[in-house]
Amino acid sequence: MSNHKALEMFGRSGNPTLSDATFSEAALNRGGAADQFDTMTLEGTVNKTGILLLLVVVAGSWTWNLFFQTNNTSSVMPLMLVGGIGGFIAALITLFKKHWSPITAPIYALAQGLFLGGISAIYEAQFQGIVIQAIGLTLGILSSLLFLYKTGIVKPTENFRLMVTSATMGIGLLYLVSMVMNMFGASIGFIHSNGLMGIGFSLFVVAIAALNLVLDFDFIEQG
Repeated sequence: MSNHKALEMFGRSGNPTLSDATFSEAALNRGGAADQFDTMTLEGTVNKTGILLLLVVVAGSWTWNLFFQTNNTSSVMPLMLVGGIGGFIAALITLFKKHWSPITAPIYALAQGLFLGGISAIYEAQFQGIVIQAIGLTLGILSSLLFLYKTGIVKPTENFRLMVTSATMGIGLLYLVSMVMNMFGASIGFIHSNGLMGIGFSLFVVAIAALNLVLDFDFIEQG
């Protein structure tokens, strides 16, 4: 299979809601061709992401404060379940009904905020400072890759896209196999180990996850 055909099959982005058919399907649902509507831009996407992130913070602050007011996991567990399940349902709806995203995206952000706020508070109580470190690293990686992409230092060539997409699918398959093995009392040891191999694998997964952002940036700018 050639690189071109592989990319046509798997798409240019690692995000399933940003497949090549997404915008054509949305245009058909609105009764026209894709080029008759506003082009998706990186700036517009960043602005909308900021709004959704604000919704995550608002909902997350609620479960975060609730946990530290009660110091009881059971006080936030129902909200975390609602957020986790609700977010999963909203994500599925968005995946199959992309033109509903103006409604489902804010719902997803609020639901994930409930879940992330609760679980972050629980981990913060056990490992003080871990949440700030995680947020800082996430924002640092996002801003760094956006800078590298906009300055042209990192260029998403066809081979780059194929490599990142293949690695992402391989990692997903490996974790799926690991989950199935766990059901039968077995496991792939190095995935969860704290040795050099486990740490190296974790760094590789983080790197591939970060590089998927470059694919999304490119897909957005291509419109």
